[in-house]
Amino acid sequence: MKTGRHIGIPTLWFLIACLFPVEIVAQAAHYQPPLPPPQAGSPPGNTGPRTRQAPDTAGTVKLTDLIAELLQANPELAAARKRYEVALTRPSQEGALPDPRLTVGWISNGSPLPWAGLGIEPTSNIGFQVAQAIPYPGKRTLKSGVARKDAESEAQMYRARELNLVAQLKSSFHELRFLYEADDILKRNQIFLQQLLNAAEARYAVGKAMQQDLFKSQVEISILDNKLIVNEQKRARVNAEINALLNRPPGSSLGQPEPAETLPELESLPSLQNLAGTASPLLRAQQSIIDGKQLGVQMAHKDYYPDFDVMGGYYNQGQMKNMWEFKVQVNVPIYFWRKQRYALEESSLRLVEAQKTYRSTDQMLGFQIRDRYLAAEASKKLLELYSKRIIPLAQFALESSLASYETGGVDYLTVLSNFNSILDNEMSYYEQRTEYLKALASLEELVAKPVDRASADNEPHKSEVQQ
Repeated sequence: MKTGRHIGIPTLWFLIACLFPVEIVAQAAHYQPPLPPPQAGSPPGNTGPRTRQAPDTAGTVKLTDLIAELLQANPELAAARKRYEVALTRPSQEGALPDPRLTVGWISNGSPLPWAGLGIEPTSNIGFQVAQAIPYPGKRTLKSGVARKDAESEAQMYRARELNLVAQLKSSFHELRFLYEADDILKRNQIFLQQLLNAAEARYAVGKAMQQDLFKSQVEISILDNKLIVNEQKRARVNAEINALLNRPPGSSLGQPEPAETLPELESLPSLQNLAGTASPLLRAQQSIIDGKQLGVQMAHKDYYPDFDVMGGYYNQGQMKNMWEFKVQVNVPIYFWRKQRYALEESSLRLVEAQKTYRSTDQMLGFQIRDRYLAAEASKKLLELYSKRIIPLAQFALESSLASYETGGVDYLTVLSNFNSILDNEMSYYEQRTEYLKALASLEELVAKPVDRASADNEPHKSEVQQ
């Protein structure tokens, strides 16, 4: 879909030819003006041949390659993975019986030596005891279940951190691409301003232009130089941020991001909210915590029942008959009104706390999804506005001012003002496209799935914990 009329290269060449000397027109004829995209989903480069900035020495880098590297190399993600693996070792430990106790000793008469009185005195013996503590049936199962729920929660927190780091990488990647595109726009417009300055100098030499036209052009060129310097600093910062996520040295050369061919479509808000309700690792982690607290309440009820201690022993008495021993000990929770009762109350309160935290997380997640959705929707509308109305009108204004400048209807400053309007609006278009992609990256983190219909069936990354 076309955005409207624009200043084509022949038209601009003709207008400049009418205004400026022939030797200057030869330079201006090679300029290709900044043009908006034909539609909000297509990059401005699709409107025709464009002068692109020379790529970085490291070449073009793809987002999918960076994501794969992040999942393999990021140390924070590796640490989260180890926390999850540690949690996996707990259920078996919690469900095991306590270690048995072995006691070896003797009773002697007349001397502390082991054999003193053995076979002569009936109380003298050498033997051993084996004891085993046995919790009340069900307690070990509940403790193992609590540890298992903790491991499930840790797995979801690992997945949430993975999504967060990927979203950070995507956001920085889109920001870096915008900075490269901004440099491209600034340099192309700087070339055109230099050509206008040359033309103004030629007109001033023959008395057809004022000296302030020259000064204003030089100021505008210097302003673009300033913006290029600021962009260079920003690009170095974002490059270092991406290197940190990839566990690379801060000064490593990253390369120029691949261009965005098309913008993905945005899913509906109810669809995104439903996805978050079923797939969000934050909610899943909190639900696992709630399940663990429920098991904790059941375990607190079990503490009202006694545990057992089974013991057996063998004693050698020399020439006298051997002696055997067997005992069962039971701990009696007679102080339940001071201990078990409050333990049960504590577990119940922790369960309520977990439930309230889940509700708070759900509410905050819903707000964040709506906020990011509205931001993406606004950016999408602005893209349509810039590409179909604002930039075409700005182009018409520049074309009209060029024609009026020839007849003396407007001054040179008006031409520069209209030209700067196109520059600012084209920069705003790219900026809004970047904000749209950033909002999509945030939504993918919140709902734990790709939010654009095009890539919903071909997710570029999927971790083991997501299974």
